[in-house]
Amino acid sequence: MHSTNKSKTSNDIKSKQIQQRYQDYRKKRRRPCHVALVPTLAGDHNSARAASSSSSYGFISLIGRRRVMEDTVKLVPGLVAPEQPCGGYDFFAVYDGHGGTFVANACRDRLHLLVAEEVRESAQKELDWCQIMRECFSKMDREIGVGSRGGGDGEGEGEGDGSGNTMGSTAAVVVVGKDEIVVANCGDSRAVLCRGGVAVPLSRDHKPDRPDEKERIEAAGGRVIEWNGNRVLGVLATSRSIGDHCMKPFVICKPETSVYERTEWDEFVVVASDGLWDVVSNKFVCEVVRNCYAQTRTYASEAAAMLAELAMARGSKDNISVIVIQLNTT
Repeated sequence: MHSTNKSKTSNDIKSKQIQQRYQDYRKKRRRPCHVALVPTLAGDHNSARAASSSSSYGFISLIGRRRVMEDTVKLVPGLVAPEQPCGGYDFFAVYDGHGGTFVANACRDRLHLLVAEEVRESAQKELDWCQIMRECFSKMDREIGVGSRGGGDGEGEGEGDGSGNTMGSTAAVVVVGKDEIVVANCGDSRAVLCRGGVAVPLSRDHKPDRPDEKERIEAAGGRVIEWNGNRVLGVLATSRSIGDHCMKPFVICKPETSVYERTEWDEFVVVASDGLWDVVSNKFVCEVVRNCYAQTRTYASEAAAMLAELAMARGSKDNISVIVIQLNTT
């Protein structure tokens, strides 16, 4: 018992030291994007309100402590032009691949185009975002299957080698309009909104041990097995994904889609892979970003880099991808 208490005290002290380190981090950093590991992607953009529904955004994508980079991100401001009857929309997504990079890269290259096409076809009527996202994710999943079964020259991952059967990817998609925020999630990446200083989860992680997900898996004839964490059939640590055709019908590509009305209190949205969320809480993520905002009004890129650094400092063992979307300019 004495040993357990001592260990708990040691962990508490370490956690406090990390948080204190974060408080002074900005003052100590000289090269914000080049600590610990060089990022595979990093960027910042300030967009004009007339052309975009979000005022600015920043992103970073790190390989972290993994040997292979399987995360990827996609940012498309003005995916749907403001002149369209439905208004303008910006597109942001984090894809966390597993088993290889084929599916995540395919989603990065294609999913936003499928969404844009569906929106344009439905622009003359009220947009049914649940139907749009469900159809787009399903099309993407089918394309993965077709592309991985043949027709390629055999050169490169995913061309005719059945990669869609054994590889997959999560997808956390955020579409920002002038009056609404649309979130479609499939897997365990996550989107969180900061509204008036309060962290509001915009998506729910699809974990095999989530009661409703476990019930769905078992109803389809599958099992959730404890094997270095809860896994579908003892293999996959997420219960929904694009790809992973060998795991169907237990692992599905159907996203959970939610539409949120924007308010004057909305500050920013953070979209990230589980390399961040496994080690940093929703609340603390929002505190970090708000602290960056207090330092500089164009904070999105700085905040994304700092969150990735914080995840590394807290021992994240996964790839880390973060997008910070600024929603207001006040």
